[in-house]
Parts: sequence; C-alpha cells; structure tokens
Amino acid sequence: MRAVESERFSDRIALGVLTRAFPPELVDEVVAECGRAEQRQRLLPARVVMYFVLAMCLFSGQGYEEVGRLLTQGLERERRWSKTWRVPTSGAIGRARLRLGAEPLKALFARVCQPVAVRETQGAWFRGLRLVAVDGTTFDLPDTEANATFFGRPGTGRGQGRSAYPQARTVALVECGTHAVFAAEAAPLAVHETVLSRRLFPSLTRGMLLLADRGFLGFDLWRAAAATGADLLWRVRSNAVLPVVTALSDGSYLSQIVAARDKNRRADPATVRVIEYTLGPPGEGTVYRLVTTLLDPATVPATELAALYAERWEIETTLDEIKTHLGGPRFVLRSQHPAGVEQEIFAFLLVHHALRDLMHQAAQLQREDPDRMSFTRTLRVVRRQTTGQAGFSPLPARPGTDADPA
Repeated sequence: MRAVESERFSDRIALGVLTRAFPPELVDEVVAECGRAEQRQRLLPARVVMYFVLAMCLFSGQGYEEVGRLLTQGLERERRWSKTWRVPTSGAIGRARLRLGAEPLKALFARVCQPVAVRETQGAWFRGLRLVAVDGTTFDLPDTEANATFFGRPGTGRGQGRSAYPQARTVALVECGTHAVFAAEAAPLAVHETVLSRRLFPSLTRGMLLLADRGFLGFDLWRAAAATGADLLWRVRSNAVLPVVTALSDGSYLSQIVAARDKNRRADPATVRVIEYTLGPPGEGTVYRLVTTLLDPATVPATELAALYAERWEIETTLDEIKTHLGGPRFVLRSQHPAGVEQEIFAFLLVHHALRDLMHQAAQLQREDPDRMSFTRTLRVVRRQTTGQAGFSPLPARPGTDADPA
C-alpha cells in the first residue's frame, strides 16, 4: 500500500472485519444516498465517521479519542505512515456524529443485514422453514434532559418513582439458527413493542416460521404477520379464550381467535391450531399454550412444535450478546442526544451482524452448528485483529488517483 501525498493520516484507518462486512464502496453509496457526502474535505469525512461509529460499538467502553487511536495504531506499527496525526477531540467527533445522523446507519443496516443461513446451516431450519423470532428490549441512555424528554424513562416502586436512566425501546427480528438480526426498529419507551414489531413484518417472507412470546398475540398483529406468507408459532397468555372447534389426533385442537371488536359476533375469525403442554413436575409445572398456522397434525405433530418453541430463546441470547458482551457490564449508550441514540443502536446491530456472519462462515467451514461457537471468543479475536491491521483510505477515490487496494 502506498501513501498518496495529498492524503492525511485520518484518511487511512484499520477496521478489519468491519470493512469486510461493510465495504468502503458500499458505505460511500449509502452516505451519498442519504445526502451526507461532503462539499469540502474535512478532518472527519462521512466515511470516517461511519466507520468510527461502528468502531466505538466494537470497542464499547473506550473513549472517543482512544477509539481513534485503536483504529490508526496499525499504520504506525507497520510504518505505513510517517507523518504525525492528531486524533480529533471528543467534541469534534461528537459534532461529526450529529452531522452524519442516524439515516446512513439505518440505510446500511437495510442493505446488509439479512438472514445468513444456507440450507446446510445446522439448527436454522424446521421442516424446510427458516426459524426466526421477534422480541423487544430496552437500552439505558445517558441521563440528559434531551434523552429523557424524547425517550422517556420507566417508573419504579422505590425512591422518586422513576428510573435513573431514560430508555429507548428496540424490537428486532432474528434468525434463530445464526443469531443474525435482519430487521429492527427503535423508538421512545412509550411506543409498545407490538407497534414496532408490525413495522418489521415486511421483512418476513414465505418459507419462514416466526416464533413469538405471549406478549405479542393479538388478532390484528396475527393477521398482519400471517399475511406476509410466513408461518407462525406464538405463545398465548393463560387467560386467552380459545374454544375447541375440532379436536385433532395428536392432542392439539383447532380454534379461532377474533378481534376484541368482534368478540360477540365472531364474524371474522382466524383459524389457529392450539398445542397445550406442561413443563416441570406433575401438578407443579408451567402450562404452555401455543397457537400456530401449521394446522395439519399429520404434517407437523404437536410434540415437535412443543419442542421447537424453545428455539424462541435464541433471540434472548442474541440481545444478551449485544447488550452484555458487545456493550459490556452496566451497559449504557454513550449518546447524549436523541439523534445519536438511534445512530448508536443501529451501529451496535451492524457490528453484531458482522460478527455473527463471520461466525456462520466459520461454522460452515467446520460443518458445525453456529450455536456451538463462542460469541465472546469471536469478539476478542476480532478486536485484536482490528487493532493489528492497517487498512484503507476512507475517502472516495478521486479522478486521476489510484483507488486503495483494500
């Protein structure tokens, strides 16, 4: 790699797996589509800021200036740059993040973050259906007036009756077999997760089987999800009224669910199949009731569906990977303003997807189930590799100059 005389040290940074998952050319396209391309050359051009936001999530817990050093130290070690370079101040980086906004990160997520399992991927399929799950979580935010006003904070039963931190709500669709997040929405805490989940349904397709916990079942939401062509397997609240319409040979039965507005006339019901079972000692276990669009017991026995529902917990593990392992202990986002919060949430989702895609490819080479690979170990390896690589020019290639060979 040769240094172009007109470039600055900030024009070359080392990003390892992030540039593999999000090539510079794609980042430039997204920046341009979102209208964030620069009219003049800056110390922190949009491409740099995009990768910096990703890197600050990969190295969560490190300060802005330390993240900048981590991204450029590979060049110094490899003697690929002889000039001095001053890491931008935290204030300069913060202003650059505000200029960039959340839209380029969301657009990059939409372009890249898709299900990654192939037919040979172990643990990703059930009778030819791709297993996916939907669930929500919250992110703690810095206690600023702007964040509290926009996102809100949960109440508590102690002290002043409110949480110490504002919170943002996020709902995601996850591929169970690979933990790849392929759709997500973020919003203030007052927006219910069922509202956010409905915005994700365009990402569902025929050939998927969507798993969901009991907080999601509602007639309109069920109809909207089923209309995508995906099959559904959702848990039901214990007080849900599910009359037996037809008893089936495997102990399950056909029933109907209706909208609350139609509960008396029942003029527009949706037919579902109900599977009931108990986990735990007789008389002491927890009773589970599932409803599904898979109506034929001869094709899909109830025992298989009961066992399959445990796969829904893969999305809980996925969210834990993002918040506890990638984010770190006592995880609080660093963004002081609402515009930065959404940007940061999607950056975390992008970094997680890059790691999980890498793990899936490694699992395929070893013919292993991706679940058997350690996310924590992968994260450590990627962090070491990122700081040890010299990389590419974050500036778009200019007419009359050679593009970097990254």
